[in-house]
Amino acid sequence: MSNQDGFQEHHESEPRIGVYVCRCGGNISDVVDVERVAETARLIPGVALAKVHTFVCSDPGQHLISNDILEENLDRVVVASCSPFLHEQTFRGAVQRGGMNPYLYEHVNIREQASWAHRHDPDGATSKAIRMIAAAVGKLRHAQPLDKIKLPNHRRALVIGGGIAGLKTASDLAGRGIHVLLVELSQQLGGHLNERGKIYPSERAAEELVTELSRQVRENSNIEVLVGSKVTEVNGFIGNFKIVVESQQPVETGAFKVEATVGAIVMATGFRSYLPQDGEFLYRSETCVLTMPEFIRYMQSVKAEEKKLTYRSRTIRNIAFMHCVGSRQLDGVHEPPANGRLNTYCSRTCCTTILQQALAVRKRFPQIGVFDFNQDIRTYGRGEEDYYTQAGKAGVVFFRYNGEEPPKVETTPASRSKDDALMVTVKDALTWGEELSLSVDMVVLGTGMIPGQIEDLIEAMKLATGEDGFLQEVHPKLRPVELAVNGILLAGTAQGPMNVQETLSAAGAAAVKVAAMFATEDVELNPYVATVDLALCCGEAQCVTQCDYEGALRMVQMDVDGVMVERAQVNAGLCVGCGACVAVCPHRAIDLNGWRLDQFEAMVAGLAADIPQLECPSDLVSIQ
Repeated sequence: MSNQDGFQEHHESEPRIGVYVCRCGGNISDVVDVERVAETARLIPGVALAKVHTFVCSDPGQHLISNDILEENLDRVVVASCSPFLHEQTFRGAVQRGGMNPYLYEHVNIREQASWAHRHDPDGATSKAIRMIAAAVGKLRHAQPLDKIKLPNHRRALVIGGGIAGLKTASDLAGRGIHVLLVELSQQLGGHLNERGKIYPSERAAEELVTELSRQVRENSNIEVLVGSKVTEVNGFIGNFKIVVESQQPVETGAFKVEATVGAIVMATGFRSYLPQDGEFLYRSETCVLTMPEFIRYMQSVKAEEKKLTYRSRTIRNIAFMHCVGSRQLDGVHEPPANGRLNTYCSRTCCTTILQQALAVRKRFPQIGVFDFNQDIRTYGRGEEDYYTQAGKAGVVFFRYNGEEPPKVETTPASRSKDDALMVTVKDALTWGEELSLSVDMVVLGTGMIPGQIEDLIEAMKLATGEDGFLQEVHPKLRPVELAVNGILLAGTAQGPMNVQETLSAAGAAAVKVAAMFATEDVELNPYVATVDLALCCGEAQCVTQCDYEGALRMVQMDVDGVMVERAQVNAGLCVGCGACVAVCPHRAIDLNGWRLDQFEAMVAGLAADIPQLECPSDLVSIQ
């Protein structure tokens, strides 16, 4: 039954709900009539007050909420503002400071979902905002105070990957007194940095950094290092992961199996360098077509006293460096790899690496002609643009091509000199599309980064990946090193292409997050998990069958009224609150804390309620 204002009546003792509508500095109020929204919200049963504020997330806005809870005896709060991803924790803290249970607060996103979505329909955006608030109020009227879930916390971390990200993470954690198990698949620590000559922009020898980090790890008694090993099993949840590590060496040389319990896992699994397909820019067809890692290793093998560059008995007089090989691929232009997924992203580090190597060639062998073929130059990091400037001054010649018409690499016609190995043809945008051909002795392919081969771990831990195949963080700004699975974090290029400085920073951030998790004896989680009403559960196990999270829901034997029966039981550490189990239970014996079925019904009623038409807001309280 509806009241005279069109909103659903509620016959239980009414809560006292405060509604706070944010102008968001005009982001909302330029489209949504926030005064009308607040005035209408005051008519909803259970709403004790409704106020408008320019920035509810500001300190004065938070103080307003906290003070109103104390002075107006509010027991529930709705904040209508921007995305909850930005300020949900902000407002939970504000209501908690006012003495209210933080889970009796509801967030309504009237910026992205009303103002920004309907900026050309202010009336529609205003009505939508009112309905969204009505739905939130309806949900809160049926809300119950909740407490965070507390689970045992094993203060030990597993770091998967012994590249510089893994080494940095392990070293930082151990420095905070946290025991670390570091697992590396290969026999050597340092990862791809072992293949690099110098690190840009510092030009520090890569081996120096690897040696320093490896020494810090090897000498720290808080770190156990297992090389030539692989994580083969992962079960459990934050604070209590059960893992199995197995040696990848033959049994006769000392294979082993380690079982351990850890509280957090850091994915520092790194990347792979793109490997061109057979014939791509004549790779594998011509011995003088090298990938960038191959070229760097080759240059490291050239003795310092050498006055000329030779490769497989061929004198190198001209080198072509090719950008974006395996990156920024286009449908219809590039052939998809075996997985069928084009690498449409920019690998970010290739441009500076090419410029660094091109400049090094010109400085060491000034007689060699160096040609750079690029779509554009992306030297985004601090100090990296200097490589472009210096390369130009050193005589590196640049050609720019359209991504839809990449350069062609062909064998030199037989009529040419025997020493000329390859011909590169390009439509050069810098000369207004003129087609140019250059004879070169070597082609170096600036290969990009692609995700590491960790499909087994992704499947075992149910980790999210982005469209590019790299591990996907929860939020690039607010939670940049956290995965959606609680207790599993990211470090370095497992997340996407990064340079050395970014990798070390991300690793440090992951270590800080793990240290924060281990700051208390218990792990605290939000209480949004499934709960079972044993009086209604009949043991049919449809919920268990539907659950995608192994171990989150299971059938167990228990005594109910003196009879041993099978009933569903929730593991709060593994449940993610998806609600799939709720949907399939025919007896409504399972529900979700914070999102119970009666709350959904109340939200639908709020969305469908008749909205009063107010022309002149009267006694609205508006805070500047």
